[in-house]
Amino acid sequence: MTSVSGSEDLFDCILMADDRFHGEGFQEGFKEGTRQGMVEGKNHGATHGAKLSAEVSFYYGFAFTWKCLLQNNTDAKARKRLKTLESLTGFIQRFPHYDPQYENLQEDMEKVRAKFRQVCSLLNVPTDFREYVTASEGMSF
Repeated sequence: MTSVSGSEDLFDCILMADDRFHGEGFQEGFKEGTRQGMVEGKNHGATHGAKLSAEVSFYYGFAFTWKCLLQNNTDAKARKRLKTLESLTGFIQRFPHYDPQYENLQEDMEKVRAKFRQVCSLLNVPTDFREYVTASEGMSF
């Protein structure tokens, strides 16, 4: 009986090898997929973070420049423009730049973009951020 039992264990081992190798392959694949997913996620986040940072930096530089240009004007339109520009710069300065898990990022970015469009409307300048970026690419110093 022991020889029959030993042969049954041998057959069970052979028959169950497929399941065992399938499980081991799954675990190896899961670990590798998780590792690659983390790398791709980090790269994706860095790319989109850089784009968002460039956009916010542009808005801040735009507002700061216009504030410098308008600060000596005393008419009512200039005061209204300055107030709106200060509102935009203040909102950008309060923006949580160093919190990668900020929950209201999308909503606050929409508010910044809306304020930028309002400023552009008051200043009678185009509102497309990409136009300013592509125009500056051709410059060299």
